[in-house]
Amino acid sequence: MTGPTELPSLPDARFAGLLGEARARHAETVALRRAIHRNPETGLQVPGTQRAVLDALDGLPLQVSTGRTTTSVTAVLRGARPGPAVLLRADMDALPMPEDSGEEFASEVDGVMHACGHDTHVAMLVSAARLLAAHADELAGSVVFMFQPGEEGHHGARHMIHEGVLDAAGARVESAFALHTYANLPSGTIATRPGPVLASADTFSVEVIGAGGHASMPHNAIDPVPAAAEIVTALQTMVTRRVNVFEPAVVTTTRIAAGTTDNVIPESAELAGTIRTLSEDTRARLRTELPRLCESIGAAHGCRVGANVRPGFPATHTEPARSERALELAADVLGADHTHRMPDPVMGAEDFSYVLQRVPGTFAFLGACPPGEDPAQAAPNHSNRVRYDETALDHGVAMYAAWALDVLRP
Repeated sequence: MTGPTELPSLPDARFAGLLGEARARHAETVALRRAIHRNPETGLQVPGTQRAVLDALDGLPLQVSTGRTTTSVTAVLRGARPGPAVLLRADMDALPMPEDSGEEFASEVDGVMHACGHDTHVAMLVSAARLLAAHADELAGSVVFMFQPGEEGHHGARHMIHEGVLDAAGARVESAFALHTYANLPSGTIATRPGPVLASADTFSVEVIGAGGHASMPHNAIDPVPAAAEIVTALQTMVTRRVNVFEPAVVTTTRIAAGTTDNVIPESAELAGTIRTLSEDTRARLRTELPRLCESIGAAHGCRVGANVRPGFPATHTEPARSERALELAADVLGADHTHRMPDPVMGAEDFSYVLQRVPGTFAFLGACPPGEDPAQAAPNHSNRVRYDETALDHGVAMYAAWALDVLRP
């Protein structure tokens, strides 16, 4: 990513003190973040994190409910006047991986770590709820706070949508906003773009079945290993020959397994990997072409092939006008030097895409590169060594609040 994009400042009295109010809550924001970081949980069931959120929201004028199939939390703040509803989202789950960050508040759960910043998202949204509760008389409408488990591959947003989070205020939310902490951007920077921001994420698995035999006599066997190797190479060619060059797509084989020893041709070989696209047309084409290609190559080698594509998250598309407004708000609240219009999407994936399929809104990254580090060299999200600058959390709290105040202006 390139440096910040200069935008004109848009002075607005409603936002003049937001960053200061967020900074006044810094200690409580950080304390909650660290408590959640020490006790990470994965998947759709994160009861400890849910309890931490419920305790932190206790006493606020919120209508609070919890999920039926997940440990989600939905909280509704009603403004002093009637109006539309806006949704703010934070994901809650961690990753199944060890932590080697060296932080004094590192994970106390073996093999589980908040390596994607979801602990920071929860803490920022709780503080934003507290801040907005103090400004309820300035809101013409309602704010829905969506605390979501199961973002890391478990479709938690889809579960919450099925349980009614988009209608929690009594009417369908009209605008949605989410932030994602990112270690490889300058601290405190807000980055987004109109249109596609993140890719879809499907997974594929392939089993190549031949006939085993002695490694010294391959003519008496049907070797699945060369067929599997050819499939890996052919998948790369498929992207360059079957997909429009102006439609980004990634097919990456991440796992290949076959055999048990050096002198036995195995009966089968297995492949697995990921498919990333930015459009539904390209996504559909690859989900059709990949199994066909694998089966054809297998047949040429005398092997049977079973290929399966499992749908994951759709691509995350922002509503262009709202993405531009997010950058304007960032310039207003944080300063023009803290905004960045992304030139290109990121081929990672995010299940806030399910919300944005149904509600116009945007998704933005919050830079949190640790002090003294080069953003390009900092340990990235999903690294066992990732760290975040906690001063950036104040910027996130202010941005969440600004989004709601802007949409729900009287």
